[in-house]
Amino acid sequence: MYIAQQISANAVHQVLSGKNLTLALPLAQQRFTQATPQQRGAAADLSYGTLRFYGELEIYLNQLLDKPLADGHVHALLLVALYQLLHDKADDFTVVNQAVKAASYAKPKWAKGLVNGVLRNFLRQQTALMPKVMQHEVAQYAYPQWWINKLKQQYPQDWQAMLQVGNMHPPMTLRVNRRKITTQDYVQLLDRHGIQAQQIGSFAVRLDRPMAVGDIPGFNEGVVSVQDYGAQLAPHLLDISADMRVLDACCAPGGKTGHVLEFADVQLTALDNDASRLDRVASNLQRLSLNATLKVGDAANAKGWFDGQLFDRILADVPCSASGIVRRHVDIKWLRREADIVSFAQQQSAILLNLWQMLAKGGKLLYVTCSVFDEENQQQIDAFLRQHVDAKQLSVRVESNLDEHMRCLNGQLIPSPLHDGLFYALLQKI
Repeated sequence: MYIAQQISANAVHQVLSGKNLTLALPLAQQRFTQATPQQRGAAADLSYGTLRFYGELEIYLNQLLDKPLADGHVHALLLVALYQLLHDKADDFTVVNQAVKAASYAKPKWAKGLVNGVLRNFLRQQTALMPKVMQHEVAQYAYPQWWINKLKQQYPQDWQAMLQVGNMHPPMTLRVNRRKITTQDYVQLLDRHGIQAQQIGSFAVRLDRPMAVGDIPGFNEGVVSVQDYGAQLAPHLLDISADMRVLDACCAPGGKTGHVLEFADVQLTALDNDASRLDRVASNLQRLSLNATLKVGDAANAKGWFDGQLFDRILADVPCSASGIVRRHVDIKWLRREADIVSFAQQQSAILLNLWQMLAKGGKLLYVTCSVFDEENQQQIDAFLRQHVDAKQLSVRVESNLDEHMRCLNGQLIPSPLHDGLFYALLQKI
């Protein structure tokens, strides 16, 4: 266990220093070449869990320390151990002993004694500490205070449930490729493989238990893709049909790109400003046996990639705070700052303004974010509509057979145990 704790502490320390967890965790794992696959998996679980509840853990640690720790790695190791003691099923005695062992490898000679003293003190005082810690909303909900305050203001009826969903483990949902199999037949295929799953939408199948992507029946053959249930609305909302010219802007990693092409035989241009990310799009399309024109370019600037031919449909899945998918990216809560929302909104506005000139009259543009913050969503659309008399917003309605599972407020999917929180706005050029 102590190796998993060491790896996790290293990853958590990197995140708290500003690095994305998807980069930090592999780097941490590479430093411990002796780790087994099981230890690497345990380290990933500990890293995600510690960051998921970081707000609570930090307040507990502050109560246990006389002064802030100067050593970031020891700090992170204590957070990991506290997460285990508060939220993991591991035995308390084992957690403490293994954390002390992990600390013995740390450079500060005092680390071993400090970790032992702090954790044993926590076990003695846990009952008394809990009421003090839970007075803080940051501890109750495990989010920054600014995030809590913003959701309170924007979602007075839903904010608590939204925060709670964001701390859940995300479901693993598949999108069935209707060109190759029906959703009902695919569920039966899973059943024959002994995999329990349920159909929750036209193309969506939720696995009862997550599994390695390579082990999913039909994945390598392009029969299914992994995609959140809430992200599977784009082709339906775009109202696409065969032979339309369609632009998928900011397309990487290509989930919606593939879905659009599964939906209809369109002339699709997939755009992203990162060539390496486009390689991943190409790989996904190859697996699905689908084709698109891939272009490297800036969605906020037509120069260098737009040939002047207007599009019938544009999918603008714009960069955003990712606040609606925080349960999948737990580090976002602690890496984002409130000021970042303004920066994202400015970028989104520039993209929207640029793409609008590429849309044919009568055409439709679907604006999508994986955010729940109104500044990036309806406020963005309202500002755009005030500037463009040739634009009107159309109503967004999910398919009737999705209604029982999805709650959509004016285009905003409220995060639920079944799906993430995405925003959809459909604009038509008149």
